[in-house]
Amino acid sequence: MATRTQAEVTELQESALEHLWVYLREPSDMAEKGEPQIFVEGKGCKVTDALGNTYIDGMSGLWLKNVGYGRTEIADAAYAQMLKLTYMPMGTTSEPTIKLAEKVASITPGDLTRCFFTSGGSEANETAMKLSRAYFKRTGEPTRTKFISRKGSYHGATFGTLALGGSQYFPKEDYEPLLAGVFHAPQPLPYHCEYGGTTPEECAELCIKAIEDIILFQGPSTIAAVVAEPISSPMGAAVPGPNYWPLLRELCDRYGCLLIADEVITGFGRTGKMFACEHWNVTPDIMTVAKGITSGYIPMGGAITRKIISDAFVGSSKAAFRHVITFGGHPVASAAALRNIQILEDEHMADNAAVMGDRLLEGLNDLKDKHKIIGDVRGLGLLCGVELVKDRATKEHFPAEADLGARLTQGFADNGILLRGGDAMNVAPPLCVTPGEIDEILSVMDRVIGQAAHELGAE
Repeated sequence: MATRTQAEVTELQESALEHLWVYLREPSDMAEKGEPQIFVEGKGCKVTDALGNTYIDGMSGLWLKNVGYGRTEIADAAYAQMLKLTYMPMGTTSEPTIKLAEKVASITPGDLTRCFFTSGGSEANETAMKLSRAYFKRTGEPTRTKFISRKGSYHGATFGTLALGGSQYFPKEDYEPLLAGVFHAPQPLPYHCEYGGTTPEECAELCIKAIEDIILFQGPSTIAAVVAEPISSPMGAAVPGPNYWPLLRELCDRYGCLLIADEVITGFGRTGKMFACEHWNVTPDIMTVAKGITSGYIPMGGAITRKIISDAFVGSSKAAFRHVITFGGHPVASAAALRNIQILEDEHMADNAAVMGDRLLEGLNDLKDKHKIIGDVRGLGLLCGVELVKDRATKEHFPAEADLGARLTQGFADNGILLRGGDAMNVAPPLCVTPGEIDEILSVMDRVIGQAAHELGAE
């Protein structure tokens, strides 16, 4: 590994501060802290920065390095395709794209059979929204134009998907007014049940009733789709009660609207099954994916439809879905995705996510017993959440001036773990994580959370 000198790193940082939008960061803040940090190499669950510092990536990049870093076989597959065909003439496709669509159809639940490929998750969810409206135009229900999503969820950065989202961590004020006709139901998070449910099952029933109330108030004939993440990450892995998804499926069937499952984060083994919907034996009408489909090696996403949906766009040129993503189904990305999925299957990474997820969740619960500022621990597979509170009885969070998020994030990094601290934080290492790496993550979290509690007088 070729590390850089401090002078070389500083030169790169100055260039970044002048020319680059670094996601979710403000240039003067980064300059003051000697950032942005620049990474140059990764292997397995570990990444190394330009100065040679190595960390366990407890966030899988952005919940996407499912097979881990440094898988040269994915690079080899992409390179081999580059030598043959790097794009296709308009209105045509490529061999790896066809094979990928067939593979995805074979591993997704139920009769999800046709894929519209995109460049990422935001585009996948935007595509699902357009598909929903276009579907009802073709089936004689043109008034079905509205969408229901949930408070606290995140579905993307495009204009339509931004309206779907309801996360305080991605405020929308700068971009309003947003797309009309989007309504937000409660998040089925038992720890903070908006309607006072005292069990996960009761919370699920109350949240489903809230969605039904929106449908009835707006008029069932106006609702195109309900959009939901199986597990919502912005709120720290909000795992719903086990009856939530079956009830949501039944509700959408009852009122004739579509169910869109946003599996951009939860798909491709993250939760211990290939797709999170499988935990509840539910098949959505449209499933959106991205991130884990290539483990972030090349940008790619997709919207996968049930046959009854895709059949509405078959039969004549007028029936066709008039929607284009320039790099959707790119042959090089498709080749990389196929190899990535093969690794996931051959190395049983979903099974490892289930086993390591149990180990992680058990360890986090041990930390909860030890540190009273941990109010709740939740998760499924390798998508776990920790909620930190000032007072367990009231579930009150620490005030902003406590700077809890930055305090924890820096503390984790100082101890060789990359995690984003905050009131509700996620722990989601790559699916190839080992028992030793899980234990190291837990050990660092123990020290850093304990130190934060001491500094804040909350031991």
